[in-house]
Amino acid sequence: MNLYFLRHGLADWPEWTRPDDERPLTEDGMSKMKAEAKAIKQLKLSLDVILSSPLVRARQTADLVAERLGMSVTESKLLAPGFNKDKLGKLLGEYGNAKAVMFIGHEPDFGMTISALIGGGRVAMKKGGLARVDVDSADSLQGELVWLLAPKVLTTE
Repeated sequence: MNLYFLRHGLADWPEWTRPDDERPLTEDGMSKMKAEAKAIKQLKLSLDVILSSPLVRARQTADLVAERLGMSVTESKLLAPGFNKDKLGKLLGEYGNAKAVMFIGHEPDFGMTISALIGGGRVAMKKGGLARVDVDSADSLQGELVWLLAPKVLTTE
């Protein structure tokens, strides 16, 4: 099973005064994620499902990728901040028949979850970063980090 972890795009608003859950992508974040979505399509990941955190910036990221791939997005509260290996296990229980799943969410949760899957080490994902972890099955929750791409690798801008 191929698990893809995509951190949401740029959403830094220095003067943001509303709840953090509502913070959207910046214009630059939208532009870069559109370019990344194009690159992700070229990777031909053969995704079965795209799962997104319900936070605005993650959902916007998911929608841009899904639109480019001609897919739909399923939101899961399990991908909100606080996501971890146990919550990943619950999600994989729901989508255990899938061969390739993309999760769109947040740091430091993704880095810590990937680290737990691969048996340790420090994994840090930049905004817009994409990682692939292969696991033997939805039940094993032990995997191998196949690659971790910085956003600048996925964009030409």
